[in-house]
Amino acid sequence: MYKIIKKGPFQHLMQPDDQKSRPVYFNMSEELMPGDNSYDKLLKVASDKRVFHHIAALTDIHSKPGRKNPTGSVVATEKEILPQLTDSAPNCGMRLIKTPFFKGDLSDKQLDDLFKEYVKTIPTRTYFGTYFSHKDILEISKRGSAPVLEIFGKSKSELKNTYLKGNMFGDQKVSNQELFKAIPSLFFRVAQSRLGILGEAGNHFLDLLLVEDIVDKETADKLGIQKNQYVFLLHTGSGMFGQYSSYFYMPKKKEHLSQKIINVISRATFLKKDIVWHQTLQKELPLYENSEELWGVKEGSELYKNFMIANRASANHAFANRALLQIRIEQGIEKILGKKLELPIVYDMSHISVTKEKHFGKKLWIHRNGSVRAFGPKRMKGIKTYEETGEPVFMPSSMSTPAYLGVGTDQNESTFFSAPHGTGKSKNKTSKVPTNKEELHSKMVKNKVRLYNAKSTGILEQDSSHYKNIEPAIKGMTKNGVIKPVAKMRPVSVLMA
Repeated sequence: MYKIIKKGPFQHLMQPDDQKSRPVYFNMSEELMPGDNSYDKLLKVASDKRVFHHIAALTDIHSKPGRKNPTGSVVATEKEILPQLTDSAPNCGMRLIKTPFFKGDLSDKQLDDLFKEYVKTIPTRTYFGTYFSHKDILEISKRGSAPVLEIFGKSKSELKNTYLKGNMFGDQKVSNQELFKAIPSLFFRVAQSRLGILGEAGNHFLDLLLVEDIVDKETADKLGIQKNQYVFLLHTGSGMFGQYSSYFYMPKKKEHLSQKIINVISRATFLKKDIVWHQTLQKELPLYENSEELWGVKEGSELYKNFMIANRASANHAFANRALLQIRIEQGIEKILGKKLELPIVYDMSHISVTKEKHFGKKLWIHRNGSVRAFGPKRMKGIKTYEETGEPVFMPSSMSTPAYLGVGTDQNESTFFSAPHGTGKSKNKTSKVPTNKEELHSKMVKNKVRLYNAKSTGILEQDSSHYKNIEPAIKGMTKNGVIKPVAKMRPVSVLMA
């Protein structure tokens, strides 16, 4: 059991009765606390002796079916990676893209034509996206978004504004042989036609936002953001390649038939009886699938080396996917508006990651699940622009409610210098819930937002009624030193599954 202690207007502490368990710090006001089984799941994670110091729960904390750790959390470990602490979509993340267009520059018809084009060129659900050769897919796996920019003849300038320069391997050189040792070849074949897809998982989206208000002009100027400017916010991940690679190394029930089939085939053809770490996967994953205990990968082991290659290669497909979708955005602007542009980005960042960082005087594995790294200026030293501003953070709320751009601060050690990736689902409905798509569209129109595609049955779950109010979320994050708000934006056009 546990007790919740109010530490201040925007901070709560979950103190487990078991003194060996780690405390959980909630960085939010009472109204934003979760209303689901997040407490029970966090309590189980907190009882794991491998968890370091404490768990940070952020504004968007909420539980998802089949996940052992809630979204909106940050958990640190010292010597083991715990794959079940993060979702099965390495480097699912967002990219904020600047445009040279301002309010009044584009007519309603131009905006409508533009997003009708994106419905065709930025698919949410399709079997075949943009085709890449097997050689190109291997390069993307090793180097992230850079190969995509090379293939399409684009400048690599965006890499300096991308988390880890668009390559999770960093300076580590990985060979094709190392990829094939860690990842079944079938996954690379599938990946050849799976980039360039927005995806239909949860709330993946392409938004056109209008900068409604500048909160911090000095920082906004440094980031190149102005009032009444149009910007794109893109949210997507590593696609099928990321899912397959994650499930291969994770004791988690497969949610879709394709995952089950691919998993069975890949295990039967890839895993060998005479390789020790192969047999560890064969033996341990089924045991931990229904266990309350978290499965661990010990740092330095052969399993660890291959797990990290698979995880980072998967994450690189997410960088590549966002780079490719931006190319489609630019191509749409050229076709509909007649302007050939290379749009600069504010930042491209991940909200599903496992990285080694130094906190509390120790080198730790930081598991961010539905949370983003939010380093302040000191930790961004040496990275142009961001060493002056802090790391950019994007805070969308829902399809029809405002979003914020913020930056990390140097006063945020309690969250391991992390921030939420949105407001998250609310425990109470915040407005009337639409009962069908017609009501949803009417509600969007009243909020002066145009919704495109929206063919999935789950689109009603993305209505604003299900999401927390962004204003108290931003207020709490500001008071707690999680972020410094820079600009407030409102959605104009939204493309979702």
